[in-house]
Amino acid sequence: MNEATRPTPESVRACLESVVDPEMGINVIDLGTVYDVRVESGRIDVDLTLTNSGSPCAGTLAGEVEQAIRAAFEEIDDVEVGLVFDPPWSFDRLSEKGKALLGR
Repeated sequence: MNEATRPTPESVRACLESVVDPEMGINVIDLGTVYDVRVESGRIDVDLTLTNSGSPCAGTLAGEVEQAIRAAFEEIDDVEVGLVFDPPWSFDRLSEKGKALLGR
């Protein structure tokens, strides 16, 4: 993999703008539920939270994040999406676009 095609945390976040939280109807980036993205030699790790810890979409949303990354970066073999709940998600994590979409 050359430098031009190597994923970066920014390019991973950009690809995750296509993943929409079904409960909130906003992508996980503007919703602020992606806490961290780490890219290291052939591996991408994402820390993802949920807007509420009892969310019924917990398993499916993490799977959608993983699928989006695998589709965007086919050369990456190892993708790990971990659910984290500390710190808990709050409306303060919304992007400006997310705030506008939710009328905040």
